[in-house]
Amino acid sequence: MDAPAAPLLRTRGLSVAFGGVPVVEDVAFDLAPGRTLALVGESGSGKSTVALALARLHAGADTGGEARFRRADGTEVDLLSIGARDLRTVRGREIAVVFQDATAALDPLFTVGDQVAETLRHLRGAGRAAARAGAVELPARVGIPDPARRAGEYPHQLSGGMRQRATVALALAGGPRLLVADEPTSALDVTIAAEVVDLLLALQAEAGMAMLFVSHDLGLVARLAHRVLVLYAGQVVEDGAAEEVLAAPRHPYTRALLDCVPDVHPDAPVAAGGIPGRMPTPGGWPLHCRFADRCPLAVPACREGPVPLLDAGPDRRSRCLRWAEVA
Repeated sequence: MDAPAAPLLRTRGLSVAFGGVPVVEDVAFDLAPGRTLALVGESGSGKSTVALALARLHAGADTGGEARFRRADGTEVDLLSIGARDLRTVRGREIAVVFQDATAALDPLFTVGDQVAETLRHLRGAGRAAARAGAVELPARVGIPDPARRAGEYPHQLSGGMRQRATVALALAGGPRLLVADEPTSALDVTIAAEVVDLLLALQAEAGMAMLFVSHDLGLVARLAHRVLVLYAGQVVEDGAAEEVLAAPRHPYTRALLDCVPDVHPDAPVAAGGIPGRMPTPGGWPLHCRFADRCPLAVPACREGPVPLLDAGPDRRSRCLRWAEVA
């Protein structure tokens, strides 16, 4: 059996605060080349905050902990503490981001081809001729039809799916080894979202990229991810192999998220429901289990103090005292 690949990215104690108010606390994971880690949870759980913190895209944020990234030349840098000059040699080139809102990510004043060409000149030092050729080649690579014509069009002239493919093309311009995909399908209909996921899988297989995939769509996570981190109120509450977490969750919150997924089988007896109550907001997190007020398994011990991440099986962790009872 081949030895597992060394991590491309290793985070320990990752925390993010704004104005002194913590929004993410003590996140730890390893991500190897060619693998996909999914961050899942409700809106406000902290998943996008974690992903964008790795690229230092939060203005005014206070970050703590470590995020050790192994560069192509074998050297290792801490993404959270390197200086601005060193960060510019990593961000865009070795780490790229596909954003949730493709319309906002693209400049409306320039054609798609101009934006791809400018990115190639900036990140790869491409000459004008090479940049112009790349402005057609990259859109073609991400499945944009008639790429020579589309390269001359402005973002508003493209459909939502084509705009998202254009943002993927921009992300690929630097030849990244880690792709951060921050809910890249949330603004798309189901069919187009599936096409974008297929594209990401094909590109990952082609280039061997690692991928950090942020989503609330557990169906897409099941297709993409090798490992899943479930976040709730700024904490990791479950961590494990994707197929195990989705088939046999070890935290009541994960179970509740799965119960919210509609069952499209015609004989399904019960429609999907919601999770009662609301997630506590940053600055108002309880000192005990943060899910206790919404949890059907909560007992007095859950409110006696913080609950640590507990071993819940081989390579599984859960922040629940009653993880073994989660059905």
